[in-house]
Amino acid sequence: MGFGWPLLAAPGAGLAHSSDAPWLFALLLPLMLAVGWAAIAESGLGAKSVAMLGVLAAAAAALRPLGAGAAGLQPMFFLLVLAGRVLGPGFGFVLGSVSMLASGLLTGGVGPWLPFQMLAMGWVTMGAGLLPGSRRLRGRAELALVAGYGAVTSLGYGLVMNLQAWPYLAGMSSGISFVPGDPLPENLGRYLTYVLTTSLGWDVPRAVLTAGLVLLCGGTVLRALRRATRRAAFNAEPRFAGSADPAGP
Repeated sequence: MGFGWPLLAAPGAGLAHSSDAPWLFALLLPLMLAVGWAAIAESGLGAKSVAMLGVLAAAAAALRPLGAGAAGLQPMFFLLVLAGRVLGPGFGFVLGSVSMLASGLLTGGVGPWLPFQMLAMGWVTMGAGLLPGSRRLRGRAELALVAGYGAVTSLGYGLVMNLQAWPYLAGMSSGISFVPGDPLPENLGRYLTYVLTTSLGWDVPRAVLTAGLVLLCGGTVLRALRRATRRAAFNAEPRFAGSADPAGP
């Protein structure tokens, strides 16, 4: 609803996402806390999960300026997709949202678009944790699966984020402008035209870069993340030494 409500708005309704962005942000923060708490309670991650979340979010935020937004190249996508694959959907949703928030603060990209970016990236990383074969699929087959997912979601991220900016084109008297109150099929047709003529130049390079980095570096990153989770013993069950024999000396 946060992304798509302008498509259903009547003529004369307020269309600026700058007015609803604070409300979406206010709803998103408790949602992140609830999902994070649920992930900790279910798997017993504890303080170690917070440390892992901070390290990965900082690494993803540091990767974002490397692309500088040029032609849609955003290397942070590949790291978040791989982290979501290893750490699961709940952790992935929180990681994607927090990483986008941290990178926005780091790059000065704070505005009404930020809560939409946080939610969309949370979906991307959550989906990576829902991919099949997390316990058995390894090697080239896993890299191909994750690379394909990264490419598709890189395109999907741009497709969803365009809904945040596209209504601002209302009243521009263009064939790709949003027309408040027009039938939904007509506005969707204009939206698809807008995506094809403006957005794909950013989304396709992002998808190619994400898939390429996963295929090139994904094996090493996946092994490092899995080794880190094993050494941190995120899912280890506590074992207690037996009590001393009371009949002994």
